[in-house]
Amino acid sequence: MIKVISIFRRKQGLSVEDFQRYWSNEHAEIVCRMPEVRRYVQSHTRLSGYRNRVPACDGVAELWFDDSDALRSLSKSSELKDTQADHVNFMDASSYMDFIAEDVVIKDGAIPIGGVKNMEFVKRKRGMDPRAFHQYWIDVHGPLGGAIAQVLRYVQSHTRIDAYANGREPVLDGVALTWFNGTSDMRASAETKEYANTRADEPNFLTEPLDFVIVDEKVIVG
Repeated sequence: MIKVISIFRRKQGLSVEDFQRYWSNEHAEIVCRMPEVRRYVQSHTRLSGYRNRVPACDGVAELWFDDSDALRSLSKSSELKDTQADHVNFMDASSYMDFIAEDVVIKDGAIPIGGVKNMEFVKRKRGMDPRAFHQYWIDVHGPLGGAIAQVLRYVQSHTRIDAYANGREPVLDGVALTWFNGTSDMRASAETKEYANTRADEPNFLTEPLDFVIVDEKVIVG
């Protein structure tokens, strides 16, 4: 399985509530008409994330497909064109970015009902070889993050290696996804030695600081 991750801000002048309502309903209905979609998840930035700052984004969409052939088939479909045409109704097109990723499950726990999801947007350390980066993230950093007790589930979404072909530089090298029972558990995790070890390792392979959003996850398909 592969997935397309899309990250974006809402259309200027649209309230957060109206943005989330439109994306969850009208736009989701259009996306669900697309062939080949195996799973579709919307991650809505929590309303609390707007209190004291402008969050990194308003939403993240994850769409899973069987393989690259399914994506190529989709690219020729009228349903994809309809989906893209609808973006203008709720999205700031200039903010939109997407990439193809493959998931690596580091901690295979259940997604908690009523829990929260943290999404960190990952860029590798300047000058680091992409293959070395992705292997380090899995083998060295992954176990550090997975050792945090409050993290119930931990998935790394790695940008596909072919995105680096011919010297190309993808918009992101990946997204780190962690699930917690609630924000109180997130705060408690930040006081642990395991969390400190995880943060201490980040300069070894990441460009800091990392943008992140705390979101409510909505499973539309799958």
